[in-house]
Amino acid sequence: MRRRKVTYPPPKTATKGAPPVLGAADPRNPAGRTVTINLAAVTGRASIRPGDRVRILSGVYAGEAATVESVAGGVIPAAMVRTESGRTRRSRTIDLEPIRPGSVNSDSAAERPVEA
Repeated sequence: MRRRKVTYPPPKTATKGAPPVLGAADPRNPAGRTVTINLAAVTGRASIRPGDRVRILSGVYAGEAATVESVAGGVIPAAMVRTESGRTRRSRTIDLEPIRPGSVNSDSAAERPVEA
């Protein structure tokens, strides 16, 4: 006599389906978890040179003034900067804003007395 093939019921996980993909407008997406890609970072800023004073626009040291120590070319140009607190960091040149002497963003402008 031939034995019958044993059949098992489908697993309970088979009925759930694939998990939904969370979009930027989805209310289940936690705030601050959406990523944007800056396509202008490929061009970089050609005006950044070693020795220049810059302000870091993004990242851990955002808003802090720094000095450019070296510039590395490549697909996304980057610069090694040393902050005023003595920390070094490699940052994309698109995320660095030059501080020109006598400009409003200059640190010396903050130290000047306000005329009344």
